[in-house]
Amino acid sequence: MADVSDRVKSMPPYLFSVIQKKKKELEASGMDIIDLGIGAPDLPTPAFIIDRLVEETKKPNNHRYSTYHGCTEFREAVAAYYKRCYNVEVDPETEVLTLIGSKEGIAHMIMAMMNPGETALIPDPGYPVYRSAVHLIGGDSVYLPLDTSGSYEPKFSEISRETYETTKLMLLNYPSNPTAATTDFNTFLKAVTLARQHDFSLIHDAAYSDLTFKGYKAPSILQVEGAKDVAVEFGSLSKTFNMTGWRIGYAVGNKAMIKALSIVKSNMDTCQFLPIQKAAAEALNSDFSTVRESIAIYEERMEIVLAALKEIGITVEPPKGTFFIWAPVPEGYTSSGFAEKMLVDAGVIITPGPAFGPSGEGYFRLSLSVDTDRLKQAMERMKTFYTKGVQEWIKK
Repeated sequence: MADVSDRVKSMPPYLFSVIQKKKKELEASGMDIIDLGIGAPDLPTPAFIIDRLVEETKKPNNHRYSTYHGCTEFREAVAAYYKRCYNVEVDPETEVLTLIGSKEGIAHMIMAMMNPGETALIPDPGYPVYRSAVHLIGGDSVYLPLDTSGSYEPKFSEISRETYETTKLMLLNYPSNPTAATTDFNTFLKAVTLARQHDFSLIHDAAYSDLTFKGYKAPSILQVEGAKDVAVEFGSLSKTFNMTGWRIGYAVGNKAMIKALSIVKSNMDTCQFLPIQKAAAEALNSDFSTVRESIAIYEERMEIVLAALKEIGITVEPPKGTFFIWAPVPEGYTSSGFAEKMLVDAGVIITPGPAFGPSGEGYFRLSLSVDTDRLKQAMERMKTFYTKGVQEWIKK
C-alpha cells in the first residue's frame, strides 16, 4: 500500500466532499435532495461568451500550449477592467497573471510566498482553502478574528505586535465567503498600512467583487496608494459570468509576487486552454449587462430566503454581496446538529458554520445558486421540518 505524505495524512477531509458523499447515499435510498451547500451558479454562461469559445476553438493555432503567463488578449482585458472599474493602472505584462481559477492561484501563491514554519493570518470564519494551502506547504495558520457582531470586519487590533512581526502573509476576502460581508476602502487602507509597517504581504480574494446589491460597489485593495508594493488581488469569472467549470481567473498586483507565482505555475501547469482565455477576455470587455441580469435573479431569491427564515425566527440583514446567506442557527441547535437535521429530515443541504473556522459555530451558510422554484421548495421544507421539530421538543 502506498505510504502518503504526513501532510496529506494530517489533513482533514474537505467538508464539501463529505457532504456530497452523504448526499449520494441519501439519493441512492430514494430521497430527493436540494443542495444549498455549494456555491456553484445554476445560471447559464452567457451566450456571447460561448459563441466566442466556439469561434476560437475552430482555429488550429489555439490548440497549442498557451504561454505560461496567459495570452495577451486576456491579460489586457483584465488591465482594462481594472482601469474602467477602479481607475487602477496595471501593467498586463508584469502585474497580471492568468490562472486556472482563483482557487488554484491562491493555493499556488501561498506556495510561492511561504516557507515551512512561517505564519499566515487567515480570516475566521473564512474560505477553507486558505488554511489547507498553508498546511500543505508546512506553514502555520493564525486566525485573524472578524467582528462577528455583524460587520465581519477584521479585528486587526487583536493581533499582537509579535505575531505581526512573524507574519509572512495576510489573507482577506471581501465580499466574503462564507459571511457575505462587505467592506470599504478604510479596511484595505488599514491592512496595507500594517503590511508595510511589519513587512508582510497581502492576498485579497475578490472572487465575488462584481456580485453586489442595492447600489453597493466593492472596492479593490489596489485602490489604496502603495498597495501594489505589498498586495496581490485575485479575481475569477466563475461567479460573475457563471463560468465555474471553465476554470479561469487572474492575479493582479505586486510584480515580485506575480513573478513568484508565475515561476510556481510554470513548473506545475501550462496555463488554461487558449479559447477559454479569449472567451474570458470577451466577457471582461463586455458591458456587464448579463451580470446585472444575474444579480436581479439573486436579489429575488434572497428575498424568498430571508422571508422564509424570518418565519422560523431567524432574522438576517440582507447582504450587499455574494450569493450566500450567513445565518444564526435556531436556539437549541449546534451548527452541525441543525445542518444534519435539515439534510436527514428535510432533504436540504446547508453548510455548518465551523466548516469555515471555529468562529462559525452557531451559524450556517446557505447558497442562492439553485433554481428559484427548487429554492422555494427547499425553504418550505425547512419551515415544515423545523416547525415539526420544535413541536416535538415542546411535547417532550
